Formats: sequence, structure tokens, C-alpha cells
Amino acid sequence: MASGPGSSPVAQASAGSSGPDGFFRKPREAAGSSRHYRPPRSLPDVCPKEPTGEARGLCEGPSVVADQHRWTVYNSKVNLPAALNDPRLAKRESDFFTKTWGLDFTETEVMPSFYLPNITAEHFSEYLQETAQREKIHERCKNICPNKDDLSVPNITNNHDKAKEELEQVPKIFMRPDFVLNDPATFNTVLPWSHFSVAGGKNSRDGASSRLLQEKLSHYLDVVEVSIARQISLRSEAFFHAMSSQHELQDRLRETAVAVATLRARTAVMDRVMCRGPLQALKDTVTRSNCAKLHGKLKLMAAVQQTQPTVQLLLSTSEFVGALELIATTKEVLQQELQGIHSFRHLGSQLCEMEKLIDKMIVADFTTYSRSDLNRSFEDDSQVLEKDRLQSLVFGLLRQRKLDFLDIYSEEMMQAAKGIVRQCVLRSVSQIEDMDTDTVVKLQDQMRLMKFSQWFELLQNVFEHFVLFLTRIKATLSVIRNVVLEVLDSCQRSRMADSSSAIADGNCGENEDEDEEDSGGSSLRPGEAELAYLTHEGLFISDALNEAERRSSTAAPSKTQTQTRAETSGSDSASGTTESSSSREQTTNTASSLPTGGTTSIEDLMPSDLELGRVANNIQELLYTASDISHDRCVKVLLAKAKDCSLERLSSAEFVCVSRAVEGFVKETEALCSRRSVSLRGALQSQANRFVHRFHEERKTKLSLLLDNERWKQAEVPAEFQHLVDSIADGHITLPERKPAGTEEKKPSDFLLVDGQKYAVVGTVLLLIRIFLEYCQCVNDIPSITTDMLTRLADLLKHFNSRSCQLVLGAGALQVVGLKTITTKNLALVSRCLQLVVHYIPIIRAHFETKLQPKQYSILRHFDHITKDYNDHIAEISAKLVAIMDGLFERVLSKYEVKAPMPSLCFRNVCKQMAKMHEAIHDLLPEEQTQMLFLRINTSFKMHLKRQLSRLGVINDGGPQQGLVVVDVAFYTENVQALRSLERLDLNMPEIWEQKR
Repeated sequence: MASGPGSSPVAQASAGSSGPDGFFRKPREAAGSSRHYRPPRSLPDVCPKEPTGEARGLCEGPSVVADQHRWTVYNSKVNLPAALNDPRLAKRESDFFTKTWGLDFTETEVMPSFYLPNITAEHFSEYLQETAQREKIHERCKNICPNKDDLSVPNITNNHDKAKEELEQVPKIFMRPDFVLNDPATFNTVLPWSHFSVAGGKNSRDGASSRLLQEKLSHYLDVVEVSIARQISLRSEAFFHAMSSQHELQDRLRETAVAVATLRARTAVMDRVMCRGPLQALKDTVTRSNCAKLHGKLKLMAAVQQTQPTVQLLLSTSEFVGALELIATTKEVLQQELQGIHSFRHLGSQLCEMEKLIDKMIVADFTTYSRSDLNRSFEDDSQVLEKDRLQSLVFGLLRQRKLDFLDIYSEEMMQAAKGIVRQCVLRSVSQIEDMDTDTVVKLQDQMRLMKFSQWFELLQNVFEHFVLFLTRIKATLSVIRNVVLEVLDSCQRSRMADSSSAIADGNCGENEDEDEEDSGGSSLRPGEAELAYLTHEGLFISDALNEAERRSSTAAPSKTQTQTRAETSGSDSASGTTESSSSREQTTNTASSLPTGGTTSIEDLMPSDLELGRVANNIQELLYTASDISHDRCVKVLLAKAKDCSLERLSSAEFVCVSRAVEGFVKETEALCSRRSVSLRGALQSQANRFVHRFHEERKTKLSLLLDNERWKQAEVPAEFQHLVDSIADGHITLPERKPAGTEEKKPSDFLLVDGQKYAVVGTVLLLIRIFLEYCQCVNDIPSITTDMLTRLADLLKHFNSRSCQLVLGAGALQVVGLKTITTKNLALVSRCLQLVVHYIPIIRAHFETKLQPKQYSILRHFDHITKDYNDHIAEISAKLVAIMDGLFERVLSKYEVKAPMPSLCFRNVCKQMAKMHEAIHDLLPEEQTQMLFLRINTSFKMHLKRQLSRLGVINDGGPQQGLVVVDVAFYTENVQALRSLERLDLNMPEIWEQKR
């Protein structure tokens, strides 16, 4: 059969597949597919495009292969200035572009395009490899199947074109699909009657016209018949093949019809002879079984009909669990046994509504119980209110999976906690006569108007009530937790029993199968017989095979159901409600009428083990929440009093009482709830920080005032302060108790005796010792503020050191107090006071170290820094004393001359000033410090004397001038060693002479 001009002799199929003739199928592009340009930097499509007859399907860009011999605009290499230079113009503007763009513009060659790479044979290698096999197959097919009648392609093409031209002679109206001669317009177009005479007469012209029309139509018919014949001749092989296949198919269909008729006849004979009798027997068996089932269904319907009155009767006696069990059993029966019963179509929704109502009733009853349990009087000794009722309610809530009932208890718990504080405040306010409750309405304002003793009594009363409150909550939650654990244990035991019974039933089933095989085995089981008949009748009932199993397993579930009913009855009886005998009898009759195999046990309706475990954990979390709520309410009481800064103004003893009460309450709640709540401790710590801040600021201000008014004179030491120092030496780092007013007081002394040493001090230092003992006393009373108090005490000591340095060394006392000058006695007194403070810093450090945790020891470094600062201050004072004498020596010895009389006036003045210095500091500083100070002064004296002798040219040569100097030096040595505690002072006076070289 010839192919068209654009067809290929190779059959086409889907891409990458081969047809039934084994030829490779070339993929055909979809008619609506469009070609797209590839990315600019990829290789262009160098393969020739197949003509599709549409210009849109081809790429509009140039093709390297198809357009390689055709000139395009891309082959143009004439530049723009050359194109514009027309020789016909009168004036040639040859520099139209070159004068602006340069001379190189016209001679520059066009760079090759980056989008058209050099095409080599390697670009076609992949395509040739893919099409090599198909080309071989194509050539082989051309050799095997030559064209019909050895017609070449040009002949076929010419014939086709000729036939096409002949068909175009036929008017288009004959080719229209709606061509119908019944249409007058179409008929008039095909047979133009206007050529014929209207009168009906016939002449030669009309005859010629009709003959011409007839020949034209005959010619059209011949053209169409020739075209049809040509097409049939081109497809003759296919027509002959189709006709032969049709005859063969008809023969096979006749044979098949005969075979089917024979089979049906034989089947009808077998049905009449062998099947109708046995099937009738099976039909009667199924009918009887259906009648028995119908009777059972009717009895079951009678029992279900009594469900609603029974549920209402149970609800009237508050037996929620029994009503829920009956509703669950009835719903399951409706879903399994009575599904599709028209008379019960609304019963399921009614039972659901009743179940929702019972849910609301249980929740409301539990809310009422929680409110009455948490708000009852604390005089009631019983910890759990109506324990049986609580157990019944919890069981019902678990049965309905109302696992959020603990949230209800939590909300009621919060309201009860608020009520406890309100009641305690109202009770305390009612006992205060001088408080006008009509004017002061708010509880916070009433608590602020209370005295400390009244408010502290209120706080203790609140703590006691909250301890009882938590005790009751813990007892109630313990009952709830026990019920949850009992349900969990019951579910686990039920599952174990079910698994063991399933294993036993499996063993029994194997034994029964063996017995049946021994007895004969040829007879069918009743379920199989029913299934066979019902399948033949076109019906199917799901319980046909399970009927025998249901009957055999009735005994075991009935025992389980009986046990479950017993447990339910026990839990219902524990609820404390009384039930009438008529309701019990009716409930028993209704429950017994319902099938036991179709009911669900209590364990199946209970939450899963994971949910029950989560509820148990939530119970413990609820106890923690109760502890936190109690602490938060106590924090409100504490903050209400602290709002006007009244807690900050408490004395140390009063604040210690509050701290101890809070700490005791916290420990009791921790032991009761196993929960460390931090809110109350945090509030107390916050108040303690404020207390410490006020405590520190008051004492720092007091110390500043004392320093600003201090005249830096030696003060008398009262016996009270000496006793205070002695108690510190005995290890009692605390303030001693005040003695009664009638006791005799000793006279004050001039010095403070500390570990056998005398300290001359000012009054400010005595008060400073008492102040840092107050800090230590606060640490003893409130250990939680140790670190804060330590930093504040360090700040106080630094303040004393810096302020005393400003007033004495910096001469600030001249303006603040009005001193005329800072004397050496003032300096020595300040040095001795600083030494006393340095003596007590290690003692204070050791005391604070006992109150700190080991990880907090790093904070003790503040004392090391303070000790260093104090020692530096003492050294500066000593250097100041030496500097005073050094200036004196420089001023006096600069006028020294070696001449009679001896001793010289200069040395007399030096000895006089040395005596004054000794008189000023001897009673203030200890003997060792005095000796060290005078050794440094003597060294300064020798340095200045040696410098003056060197200036005068006096040397150690045994001359008269040396003798005069020796006399003065002996006078100086005698006078210095005559001073107290300086008798043995080695002055080493020979150092004044220059060493001989």
C-alpha cells in the first residue's frame, strides 16, 4: 500500500519502544508542541528540522545547516559608514563616524558571534549513533517491501496531484457534510431549473441544456468513482485481509454459541436432577434459623425499649455509673444487633443526648463537691469529705473520659485560697477596735494600717490555715490517685485474663477440629451450608459463619459480664445513695434481657494506660500547684504590708521574726507537698534586700555624720564598749544584751584594751565597732542575706577609710569641722584607729566565712582588698609624719654653720622639735611603732646633715671643725636617747661623714 509524501514506511510508536513487528518506533511530536530557543551559551540545534507545514513550529533564528547556502543579514560584513557614503552625493561625508569614533572604526572586522560555536563532525556523532539502528531497519524494510506495481515516488506523487486536480473540479457543495437534496436551496443549486422553460414546453435549447447538465453530473460521478477506486486499489490488501478475518471470526462465534448452548443444557439437567432437592433442604434450615433470630431480635427490642425509663430511674437516684453502663450497652446493641430497625432510628441520638446530660450532671456534681470540700470550716477534723461519694464521682469521670476534671478542682482550689486570706483578714480586722472598716474598705489598706504585732499574728494565722488547706488537698488527691491506680490495675488484669482465655479457646477449637475430622468430615458445617445457599440466592449475611461460634462462646462472656456487673454494683453502692427495690429490679431485668456477648466491659470503656498514667502524674502536679498557690497568696499578704515600705522600717529583731515564720511555713509545705516553691522565699529575699539596703544606708549616713563632726581628738572609752570588745575576744560576735538601768557602771578609761594592747581611739571608731557588730548580728539572724550584708559591710569599711583619709591627710577637717591645723597627734590618732579596724577585719572575715557556702568563698576577697587599703593608709600617715620632720630638718640644717658656741642653736632647735614629736605620738602609738618612726626620722636627719657638711666642706679629718660637729652630734644623740622608749635606739651617726676613697 503506497504511502503519502510525508509518511515513512517505518511504523511509528511511542518514544523508546518497539512495535509488535519488532521495528523501532520513532517518537512523533504533538501537534500543539512548540519549539523554544535553547539557552544562549548552549550548543545550537544543528539538526535539520522536519517540515510540519506551519512556519510557527520552526525556530525563527538562522540554522547553520538549513541556511548555510542562503544569504541572510547575518552574512553582512559592510560597516555602517560605508553604507552611508553614497557616491551619488555631491559632498561625501567620509568622516561621518570616523571623526567621532576614530579611524579604526571602518577597518575593524566583525568579531565572531559567541552564540554560534564552530560546528564539527563531533557534534553529530551522538545523533548518528542514535539513528544508525533505525536507518538500518528502514533500509531493510525498503528492500523487503517494495512499492506496489514498482511505482516510484514521483509517479505516485504525480497521480496524487492529478487526482487532486480532478476532485477540485467537483463543486464543493457535493462535499459538504450537510448535503441533502430535500433542501430546496441545495436542490436548486444542483439542478438549476432556470435553464428549462417555465411553461413546460421543450425545445432544442432546453434539451441541450439538460443533456449538458446530465453529462456534467455524470462527469462528477466518474471523477469521484475513479478517486474511490484509486483509493481502494491502494488499500486493497488491507480490505482483503479484513474480509478474511471477518469470515474467520464469524465461524469461531458460531462454534462458541453451539458450545455454550450444549453447556447450558447439561447444567440445567444437573440442576434439576442433583441440586434442587438439597438446596431446598438448606433453604428450610436457613428459614428456621432466621425465624429463631427474629424471635431473639424481638425479645432484644423489647428489652431495649425499656432502656430510657430505666436510665431515668437511675438518674433520679444519682446512680450515674449504672446509667452510663446501661446506655453504653444499649448503644452497642443498637449498632451491632439492631442496626437498621426503623422504630429505633431516633433512640441512638436520644441516648447520646442523655449521655451528654449525664456528663454535665457528673461535672456539676464534682464541681459542687470540690467547692464544698475546699471551703468547709477548718474546725472540721475530717481530712476527706464524703470519701465514698468522691470515689464514685472519680470513677464516673474516668468512665466518661472526662480527664480534665482536675482542672475544675484546680480552679476551685484557687478560689478557696483567695477566700482563706480574705477570711483571716476579716477576722483579724474585726478584733481591732480602732480601725474604721467603713472608711478603709480594701483588704490591702486594712493590713497596712495594722501594727506589726497585729499583722504578724495575721501572717501566722494565714500560714496555719494554708498548712491545713494543703493537708486536706493532699488527702483528697490521695483518694483520687488510689481510684486511678485501681482502675489501671483492673484494666491490666482484665487484659491478662482475656489473653489467657483466648489461648484456651484456641486450644479447644483445635481439639474440636480434630474430633470433627475423626467423626467423618464429609458433612458441611451449618455456617458453610447457609453460606452456600445464600450465595446461590444472590444474598449474603455476615453472621452466617459466626453463628456457631457465637453460641459456643456465650458461656465465657456471660461470666465476665456477671463479674463486671458485680463490680459496677459495688461501686454504685459505695456512692452512698439509696436505691429503691423497684429500680434495682427493673435495672436487673433490663440488663439481663440484653445480650451479654454484645456488651463492652468497663475496662474497654476506660481510658488507656497511658492516659491513666498521665492523670496520675497530673494529680501530683496539682499538689505542686496547690503549694504554689498557697505561697502566692502568702506573697500577696507580704507585699500588701510592704507596699508602704513598712517592712523596710522594721527592726532587725522584728524582721528576723518574719523571716523565721516564713522559713517555717516553707519547710512545712515542702515536707507536705515535696515541692520547693520559690515565690515566697523570693518575696522574702526581695524584702530582705530592701531591709539590708535601708539598714546599710542608715548606718552609712550615721557614720558619715560622725566623721564630719569628728575633731580627731582622743576620746574616753566607756565601760560598755570595753565590755563589747571583751565579748568579741571571747568569740561572741554579736551585740551583748543591755544591762538594767540600776546596775553600777564603771568609769570610762583613756584607752581601749584589745588583746593586751592599748588603743587610743576617737569616738567614731567606737561606734564603728558597734555598727559592724550589728551587721554580724543581722547575718546571724538572717543567713540568707549573708552575701548582700558582706558587700554592704565592705562598702562601709571602705567609706570610713576613704572619708578619714579625706578629712585628715587631705585636710578636709579644716573646712568641715573648723580645725586650725592637722597636727602630728591627729595623724597618729588616725593611724591607731585604722590599726584597730585592721585588727578586727580577720575576725569579721572568719565570722562571715562560717555563714557562706564553699562556692561563695570568693566573695571574701573584699576583706583582703580592704586590709590592703587600710595598711596603705597607715603607711601614708607614717610617711606624712616623716615628711613633716624632713621639711623641718631641711629648713633648719640649711642654716647650720660649724662654729662656736657648742652645742649650736640649730641642733638645739632640732632636738626641741624631736622632743615635741615624741611627746605627741608616744602615748598614741605603741613602743615598736614609735622606735621605727624615729629611726626613719633619724635617717632623714642624717641625710640632710651629711648634705650640709658636704656643702660646708667639713670632712672627717680630725680637725677643729670635725670636733665641733662631733660635739653637736653627741648633743643630738644624748637628747634623742633621753626620750622614753628610745634609750636603746641605734642612731648610727658615723654615717654623716663621707667615706674616704
